[in-house]
Amino acid sequence: VQLQASGGGLVQAGGSLRLSCLASRSAFFIRSRGWYRQAPGKQRELVASIRNDGITNYADSVKGRFTISKDIAKNTLYLEMSSLKPEDTAVYYCNLHTASYDYWGQGTLVTVSS
Repeated sequence: VQLQASGGGLVQAGGSLRLSCLASRSAFFIRSRGWYRQAPGKQRELVASIRNDGITNYADSVKGRFTISKDIAKNTLYLEMSSLKPEDTAVYYCNLHTASYDYWGQGTLVTVSS
């Protein structure tokens, strides 16, 4: 499975972006899908995840501002980001977590200017 993330860019603080992650095909035994991010000099961190049953989980820093969703028919994962802050600047990676393997997209850069 190949994951293609898109939608990143430069936005002013307070603005919005929508990230998309298209999977080349469906996968077996998917447990969850998620978005991670890595800022310069920092470790990769979980931003949001969504389980097969639709249960979502968010990092405290993005709760109330970001929304994760999925469209199974389109093999696409989304991350709606609003009220963006400069500290949201990072490379965002999508993830597909299965019973046997973790798939990663190539990352899309989000830059939030103050």
